[in-house]
Amino acid sequence: MDLNHDTLVAFSKSWGLFYLIAFAVGVCIYTFWPSNRKRFREAKKNILDRDDTPWR
Repeated sequence: MDLNHDTLVAFSKSWGLFYLIAFAVGVCIYTFWPSNRKRFREAKKNILDRDDTPWR
């Protein structure tokens, strides 16, 4: 197997694509996992509650 620039570019493009797709699927699974729903709702409420008070 000849290891030249074109071979490395093709390898990195294909495996990089698979890596990013796997990462995106993992993030979606983490986001929509039922046990994380409460944590995300509390974070949403906390950030909105802090906007109603003046800065100190």
